[in-house]
Amino acid sequence: MGKKNKKSAEHKDRVAAKQTKKTAQKEKRSKAKGKDADSDAEDADLDAILAQYAEEQAKFLKVTEVPSEPPVPRSSATLLASPSNRNELFLYGGEYFDGTHATFFNNLFVYLIDRGEWREVTSPNSPLPRSGHAWCRGGNSGGIYMFGGNIVLLGEFSSPKQGTFYHYNDFWHLDTATREWTRLESKGKSPPARSGHRMTYFKNYIILFGGFQDTSQQTKYLQDLWIYDCNQYTWSNPTLTLASQKPDPRSSFSLLPHETGAVIYGGYSRVKAAAGGGKQGKGGGPQKMALRPMVHQDTWFLRITPPLAEAPSSTAPTVRWERRKKPANTPNPPRVGTTMAYHKGRGIMFGGVHDVELTEEGIDSEFFNTLFAWTTDRNRFFPLTLRRPRAPGKKQLANQNAKSKNRGKADEEELLANLKALEAKVGIRDEDDDDLETSTPQPEEPAEPAKPSVVRFEMPHQRFNAQLAVQDDTLFIFGGTFEKGDREFTFDDMYSIDLVKLDGVKEIFYREPENWNLLNEAEDSDEDMDDEDDDDEMDEEDEADAEAMSIDAASPAPTDVTVPSVTKDMEQLEVEEEQIVNDSRPLPRPFESLREFFSRTSEEWQNIVMEIVKEKEQSAEKTIKELRKEAFSLSEEKWWDSREEIMALEDEQEAAGIGEVVSMSDRTENMGGAGRRR
Repeated sequence: MGKKNKKSAEHKDRVAAKQTKKTAQKEKRSKAKGKDADSDAEDADLDAILAQYAEEQAKFLKVTEVPSEPPVPRSSATLLASPSNRNELFLYGGEYFDGTHATFFNNLFVYLIDRGEWREVTSPNSPLPRSGHAWCRGGNSGGIYMFGGNIVLLGEFSSPKQGTFYHYNDFWHLDTATREWTRLESKGKSPPARSGHRMTYFKNYIILFGGFQDTSQQTKYLQDLWIYDCNQYTWSNPTLTLASQKPDPRSSFSLLPHETGAVIYGGYSRVKAAAGGGKQGKGGGPQKMALRPMVHQDTWFLRITPPLAEAPSSTAPTVRWERRKKPANTPNPPRVGTTMAYHKGRGIMFGGVHDVELTEEGIDSEFFNTLFAWTTDRNRFFPLTLRRPRAPGKKQLANQNAKSKNRGKADEEELLANLKALEAKVGIRDEDDDDLETSTPQPEEPAEPAKPSVVRFEMPHQRFNAQLAVQDDTLFIFGGTFEKGDREFTFDDMYSIDLVKLDGVKEIFYREPENWNLLNEAEDSDEDMDDEDDDDEMDEEDEADAEAMSIDAASPAPTDVTVPSVTKDMEQLEVEEEQIVNDSRPLPRPFESLREFFSRTSEEWQNIVMEIVKEKEQSAEKTIKELRKEAFSLSEEKWWDSREEIMALEDEQEAAGIGEVVSMSDRTENMGGAGRRR
């Protein structure tokens, strides 16, 4: 019995131990579940934190675009027409020097042409402030590509004039639609840092050439060529044979796109030359060498041959430099600071400066505000002069008078109709008369007329390094620099010129440069000094004129009406004669628009297109629409190619009093009898 009781007691202890163990396990599980719940809460908090961080980061990285005033004055900035929107211009970077301190910019501005408004774009990942950089359109790949530039970094103990001149070697892409900047990291080698270089596009390639590198000891001008493949994201530095020619080192030149590559004109550099005009040193020793400025006026053509389709993707294009003859009618004297803007197969040049280094007085500079067009295929310069609106001819006056008469008659009829309606309402008076009187509309106050744009018939003030861009046959001129003595003035203005009509300069905005009144005072004092020096000579000339008037008063000489003529040099005549002999295509007439030219010569251009198709032995037949489209393209090319000569003829005929030119063949079509044979 005692043994049985002992077993039951042991059984109870085992059961109690199991229950205790189960309770401990439950508590452990509950604790573990509680711990898991806490961890879920922590995960939920972490997700919220990450979401909040992402939201803040998005705000930080957000690109904003807000209306703004025109950009503050700056030099060495870049201006470019948008490749994706025909209504936009982009302005980036630049610097402003107030005489003691240089300020560099990295803000991006957008000018809306149709609204005349400026927008400032703020982007957290935009490039660092700089000037002297270069950018260009992306060609087939779209957007804008930018490389290089410089900035002056001031040290802790350095003065503003003793800063470190730092060059960039970063490469960027701007999406013109979203305004987002992206820094491009290329595979392999890339161009070294530089400033004053130029860039342009060809198909899927970006072309970079020249520039300079400024060190504490010297300025090194560059002549290396780099080509960026927008599809492969790689730079290549084509190697040339020792026998092949290439342009000399230079900066601040013009690099324009071409259908088979690119063309280069002009530039600036400093070359080693013997000091003292080439005389030997004392005792017949070696000559002392010094750096002399050199203004380049040569022209080079860069021919680019893309690799074949079956070639490896890493294959770089083949290039060849071809030196061309010196352009005809180059601006005289030679000038720098005239980088051109591209416009339909030609470069548009404005302004510039010609420096003459004097032995004792330093440098004497002559500034310009003339406008030139350089045709890249014909390699010739043409001056572009503004033309005042022509006086209306007899037909236009007759049409205007007829329109005014018709308008007056319509107004009179409308007035009579209103009077009849009022009389009818007065004769039938009812309960609605009071309502009619109270609801009579009051005359509206005339709206304030929009401020008309200022249009001038003179070019903007002389300057160099003005920023140029062409959008839809309109040239835009922004800023520039002018110097007088020791003073430097940075312009804060913008203008536009219609390159087809040339009917004046439209002022977009103008703010007077800082200390501009000092320039006017200096010029006035110089004029006063010149007037005092010329007083005696003027008195003598007045006496001689008085004697001549007294002699000629008895028998006045008949006046002759002379027709001004355009003088042409022998080279120009030879070129024109060769073109007349070799080119039998239709030519535009004076005062004839592109539309009128194509309307008159459409059939001839279509025949030319059909001959070209036959020569190429193209099997596919062209539709009438395609044929007419190609004919218009050829006529447009010819119209622009002949634009400068036709404008010269128009100016000559306007000076002679000729306002309209009619072809005899067109005139005799409506004549009969003997008049048709004249």
